[in-house]
Amino acid sequence: MASIDKKAMQDSKVYKSRQVFPQDTNHLGTLFGGTMMANIDEIAAICAMKHANHTVVTASTDSVDFLKPIRNGDILTYIAMVSYSGSSSMEVCVQILIEDIPNNKQELAALSFLTFVALDDDGKPTKVPAVYPETEAEKWFHETAEARVERRKESKQTLQFISELEFKQ
Repeated sequence: MASIDKKAMQDSKVYKSRQVFPQDTNHLGTLFGGTMMANIDEIAAICAMKHANHTVVTASTDSVDFLKPIRNGDILTYIAMVSYSGSSSMEVCVQILIEDIPNNKQELAALSFLTFVALDDDGKPTKVPAVYPETEAEKWFHETAEARVERRKESKQTLQFISELEFKQ
C-alpha cells in the first residue's frame, strides 16, 4: 500500500446515524452519556483508521460537551473528521447533531474531541499523513487544534505528576 503524505479532512470524514430508543435513556428520558460516548469512540476510531490506513487506539477522550438534551425518539447523526495530525497521533472531532427530518433541520447537541495513535503491525506507533482543511469550518477546527494539543500536553504533565502521588486509604 502506497504511503500518502497529506490528506484532506474530507477524505476520512465518517457519518453514522441512529435513533435513540428507551433502553438508551435514563429516568429523565434523555440519552445516557455513556451510550453516546461509546458511539463517539466507535465513529472516531473508524475515522482515524481511514486517515491513517492503520489500526488505531484511543489515547484520550479530551472532551465531550453536551449542548442540548438528547431525548428518546431523537435521530442523531455523528460526524467525525480528523482535525489535526502529529507524527503518529490524530485529533478527531465528532459533532453530534439532532436531526429534525420532517423540517430538514439539524441542531448541534454535543461536540467531542479525541486523540488516537496509529499502530503498525508490531503494535508500535507509526507515522500518519498530515491533514489539511478545505472549507471554512474545517479551517477553524484545524487552526484551533494547536491550542487543544498544547492543553493536552499540559494535562499529560499533570497526570504524570498525579501518578507519582501516593494514595492511601
